[in-house]
Amino acid sequence: MSSRARVILLNAALGPLDYRVPHGMSAKPGSIVVAPLGPRQIVGVVWDEDSFPDIETVGDNRLRNIVGPVDAPPVPETVRRLIEWTADYYLAPIAAVLRMTLASMAALEGARTVIEYRATGDLPGQQLEGRMTEQRAQAMERIGERQGLIRELAMIGGVSDAVIRGLIKAGAFEAVEVSVDTPFPMPDPDHAPPVLSDRQGAAADQFIEAVRERAFAPFLLDGVTGSGKTEVYFEAIAAAIRDGRQVLVLLPEIALTEPFLERFERRFGTVPVNWHSGLRQSERRRAWRAIAAGEAPVVVGARSALFLPYPNLGLIVVDEAHEASFKQEDGVHYHARDVAVMRGLIEKFPVILASATPAIETRHQVELGRYREIKLPSRFGGAQMPAIEEVNLLTDPPERGRWIAPPLVKAIDENMAKEEQSLLFLNRRGYAPLTLCRHCGYRFQCPNCTAWMVEHRLTHRLACHHCGHVVPAPRFCPECKEEDSLVACGPGVERIADEVKALWPNARTAIVTSDTLWSPAKVAEFVKSVEAGAVDIIVGTQLVTKGYHFPNLTLVGVIDADLGLEGGDLRASERTFQQIVQVAGRAGRGQKPGRVFIQTRMPEAEVIKALIAGDSERFYEVETANRRHANAPPFGRFAAIIISSEDADEAAEVARLIGKSAPLIEGMRVYGPAPAPLSVLRGRHRHRLLIHATRQVDVQGAIREWLGNLSWKSGTRVAVDVDPYSFM
Repeated sequence: MSSRARVILLNAALGPLDYRVPHGMSAKPGSIVVAPLGPRQIVGVVWDEDSFPDIETVGDNRLRNIVGPVDAPPVPETVRRLIEWTADYYLAPIAAVLRMTLASMAALEGARTVIEYRATGDLPGQQLEGRMTEQRAQAMERIGERQGLIRELAMIGGVSDAVIRGLIKAGAFEAVEVSVDTPFPMPDPDHAPPVLSDRQGAAADQFIEAVRERAFAPFLLDGVTGSGKTEVYFEAIAAAIRDGRQVLVLLPEIALTEPFLERFERRFGTVPVNWHSGLRQSERRRAWRAIAAGEAPVVVGARSALFLPYPNLGLIVVDEAHEASFKQEDGVHYHARDVAVMRGLIEKFPVILASATPAIETRHQVELGRYREIKLPSRFGGAQMPAIEEVNLLTDPPERGRWIAPPLVKAIDENMAKEEQSLLFLNRRGYAPLTLCRHCGYRFQCPNCTAWMVEHRLTHRLACHHCGHVVPAPRFCPECKEEDSLVACGPGVERIADEVKALWPNARTAIVTSDTLWSPAKVAEFVKSVEAGAVDIIVGTQLVTKGYHFPNLTLVGVIDADLGLEGGDLRASERTFQQIVQVAGRAGRGQKPGRVFIQTRMPEAEVIKALIAGDSERFYEVETANRRHANAPPFGRFAAIIISSEDADEAAEVARLIGKSAPLIEGMRVYGPAPAPLSVLRGRHRHRLLIHATRQVDVQGAIREWLGNLSWKSGTRVAVDVDPYSFM
């Protein structure tokens, strides 16, 4: 006799659906299956019978048969509970969360090998058939030595699949058969144990004990930059490996992966399993299969690695846990730091949040006694914290048309004479944030967003940093047609690099942004060149503020400390403080002392005073008191409702409808609707409402009931962002 099963399909528009399980087929909760939906067949997961009791039961005679099982390990029961919690807390479709668990569709297929392609070193137009067209040349240059499927190489090269096929036919690429089930090597917990300081050893012992106890234990590892936090939590990882448990290490940026992999390999004799958006399809398939089978002992990855179906997780480490990039800003608006703690609670294992500048929300959990704090207050090996000096741009400005003030110029002169390395930090990509015509005042704006186009002189183009729209750098004004009338306004890192070249023509410089370090290989190349002494001055964005250890880097200059304080962001001061403390932490990490120069026009701002004085406790006291007074997180709750549509009138109408229908609940206020600060994004008109509530209010329940009673056209999207980080 056949039975029935409740299935979540990978279709975010649908809730759970009931199916008939054919005679002889096993479909236990967690089983990955293929089921029919209309004329299509879709992958889904069998869910627990008692889940979703509100769903109307369909009669047996109306059920369709499950097509069959997928040859893959089932989704563990604890992972299904995490998926349910995430969907419930962040008001997201459960299928959208499940998709992050089944994150490699190729892994659910049976093939053991795939055919990829790589460059042969021969070029069309030389000894080969065909000719070297502009598109072929672009593809060859961008792909370099990388390997992948035709579609992947086309995306890397910025060309069509047909261009890659033409290059294959011309002999410029060769086929390579890749096994997708090769086992990963096992890290050795006893390969190269470190020599720890007494403080580090005491911290490591607490982590090791927590891993062995196999109980939920959230920790804040609060250590100054250069204190050896990584070496400490490596000992917790070693304990988990000895215990036969899996470990997940979350990093906020792909660019941080390469330095981490090198340190991990030195400690454990092999690299961990990698998970991030830059993996080839075959790499993702191999990693997913190993993770789901429990054969990937240690995984290092971006936030999406958090939802993978580890059957035997024994530890999560969230490194640089204060980073805002752990908050997902589209799709499911989850915060990886908070979901990591929830996964530890559900599966009963310790979670380590490591940071030199913990978020106020995390510090609050320590004060409430929910998290245990372990401090590392001094640098490892006797290295000293850098000396910090203020450069007041109001009284000591740079020369006209320049951005580096005289005291910082003098300090770099001294560093160059000592053959020591310097770092200049400005959190702004490109050459200039705005280009305008000096003749008619025309400003270059993105056609898809309410944002200025940013000039990138390295690539000779203007780019929108919100939607990715790119145009070649123009020679004349499109409005008045005047030539040589375009002026760059304000500095980006490329402009600072030009100034460095003018001031120190013999200096070897490196520009470090997501535009220049766009792959792990590029990061590795940069790290090697700095470690080899082949770089004198680094000019970079927030990408250089964390994770790097360069012993000969002794000077850091912050070009514009006030930049992050502009706008009404709740966390602007905190984020500025964290970024500058982190970038200052790159100076003097070896035996040589470090210096930090902070250029500012706002010396009286609390955050600037705290940075100059090196008084983090004072800053956190003031900032926490401000949050408490405003009933802002962590003392109150925020949630945002974002309405978007390609039709401006439709977006405004739905926003008004939602605003008029707002419930009256004690302890909860609704602000808006109003056009979003970024009122057009990727061609969609946007409006926002902000919900501000006390912690006693069931915000999610209120929003669920509120929006559940309304309807709008299919072209309009309504997204809910619980605990928002972006207010744009």
